[in-house]
Amino acid sequence: MLSGPYAGMLLADLGAESIKVEPLKGEGTRSLLAKDPKNSYNGQGAYFITLNRNKKSICIDLKSEAGLATFYDLVREADVVLDNFSAGVPTKLRIDHENLSKINPGIITCSITGFGQDGPNFQRPAFDQVVQGIGGGMSITGQDPDHPTRAGIPIGDLGGGMFAVMGILAALHSRHVNGYGQHVDISMLDCQISMLNYMATMYFLSGDNPGPIGNSHFVHVPYDAFRTSDGFVIIAVIFDSFWDNLVALLNIEALKDPAYRTQPGRFADKQKINQILSELLITNTTDYWVSQLSGARIPCAPVNKFSDALTDPQVLFRNMVVDIPQPGGGSVRAPGNPIKLSVDVAESFTAPPLLGQHTAEVLRSLGYSEDRINELKSMGAIG
Repeated sequence: MLSGPYAGMLLADLGAESIKVEPLKGEGTRSLLAKDPKNSYNGQGAYFITLNRNKKSICIDLKSEAGLATFYDLVREADVVLDNFSAGVPTKLRIDHENLSKINPGIITCSITGFGQDGPNFQRPAFDQVVQGIGGGMSITGQDPDHPTRAGIPIGDLGGGMFAVMGILAALHSRHVNGYGQHVDISMLDCQISMLNYMATMYFLSGDNPGPIGNSHFVHVPYDAFRTSDGFVIIAVIFDSFWDNLVALLNIEALKDPAYRTQPGRFADKQKINQILSELLITNTTDYWVSQLSGARIPCAPVNKFSDALTDPQVLFRNMVVDIPQPGGGSVRAPGNPIKLSVDVAESFTAPPLLGQHTAEVLRSLGYSEDRINELKSMGAIG
């Protein structure tokens, strides 16, 4: 529901002509939040508005022979076919790489599924929290082992979309060099395992399962979110030099212990150090402490609410909040494109498409006559 549309959004933001192929009644997420008065605009929900900017919509019944033939005509002119179906569905619909490569040998196909295209459990259904759980990340998130916690951001879904874009771009480059297309097989679970990264290597070396430690760190001290008088402030002392700066700033005698000058000594007294900092930091505001800590070159940050993060001057300067025009007029603000290029710097955003808005336009670009388009409509092959 999210991985494929997110991947398509990223590619569209980067300038790809992205054509969303939908069934005649529309894909399911068109109705998601569409009637929610707080989270919709002119009949489109926040999910669809965000993920489908810069895309065109064409309605094709892939289960009809005429519809499938129309889709094949589109594939002949395409570079990439991206799907987010369950494993095996593209093969049943005859839109898998084996079939499409007969039509266009240079085609690059990409499937994002929960568990990939093979293996003992690849046909299991999966959504974000399912792969977060199986992938191990939930076991180290939260305050204690009795309350496993998923990431607030749907990293299972979004991770699949991001890795799909990497795979597609790599396949496009490979085709440029070698002249052939190929299939990109993205498993959301694979992506979660990849993001365990060095912590997985630590497990293989030690044999110890890590557990959740909240916002603290298993090596660095102090490294945590501390309560202030009006919120929270994060302090992240990675290098000993940051500790020296912190001690000089706070001028607390108990923190001047020579043993604390290096990481092992601080880690051995983690609880005491955190307690001292907690008692001090709660005496003033988050803004005060961020100003003081930043001035001393100590890595720090507020724990922002959305209302803070989305109005941060740095975020706004980087054009990470953009206006998405809407069908019928008006606009909705949404996150921008995080990939900034030095030459292709122009960013533009078009409205999320109405259902089938571009069907005739796209088919005309393929050479279809008006009579043929009307005939396909009357047959129920397109909409």
